[in-house]
Amino acid sequence: MTTLLNVEELVKNFGGLTAVSDVNMHLNDDELVALIGPNGAGKTTLFNLLTGVIGPSSGSITFRGTDGTISLNGMKAYKIANLGMARTFQNIRLFKELSVLDNVLIAMTAHYKEGFFQSVFRLPKFYKTESQIRKEAIELLKIFDLQNDLDKLAKNLPYGIQRRLEIVRGLAMKPKVLFLDEPAAGMNPEETADLTRLIRQVQRDFHITVLLIEHDMSLVMNLASRIYVLDHGSLLAEGTPTEIQQNKAVIKAYLGEEA
Repeated sequence: MTTLLNVEELVKNFGGLTAVSDVNMHLNDDELVALIGPNGAGKTTLFNLLTGVIGPSSGSITFRGTDGTISLNGMKAYKIANLGMARTFQNIRLFKELSVLDNVLIAMTAHYKEGFFQSVFRLPKFYKTESQIRKEAIELLKIFDLQNDLDKLAKNLPYGIQRRLEIVRGLAMKPKVLFLDEPAAGMNPEETADLTRLIRQVQRDFHITVLLIEHDMSLVMNLASRIYVLDHGSLLAEGTPTEIQQNKAVIKAYLGEEA
């Protein structure tokens, strides 16, 4: 398998606090990996490091793109996104005053470069590109049963549909790696079941790598092929769902010494 993302000895300090400590991990092409751990383990901090929201104190993050292996250390978040890495956030960050369609169109524009004169003077190429982007956005929304919500404001959608739209917006960036930060947070069991099917469909049909932070263990165990366990900023374990379920150190971290 081809390794897309490789992390070596990654460290993040905030003053005297070490939030991420000597983390080594990798993501292969076309796999679904989960990152789990107790509250405060450093999972979102690690996500922020991998996607360029914050920079590491030390260590290395490399990504295998179309032009070979690239170091992501010190790279701006928008440049990392353009390389093929998209994410959702624990707290939904849609453009809530814009329509469903506009949320997706904004994400797609990074892959279409209209020239200055085409844009300013509205030349035929400009309208052709705009028409193509709109067509692709609608087709993507149809795949996820959002075609009837095109003109609705994002803020007026039910919570579970907002989560779905956020994932679709990430897919609109045509990523090689999709990072999902607690996508089931705040969902009821029915919404979580729908989300599980959606994530499986995304990974299967789009052939992308997914890294998932999630506290819902049934969702994680049903989806992930590999699991990393983070505790107090350090990797506690890595393995298949079965291996993680039977790992005594993981059980102790979640349930305490007696368990």
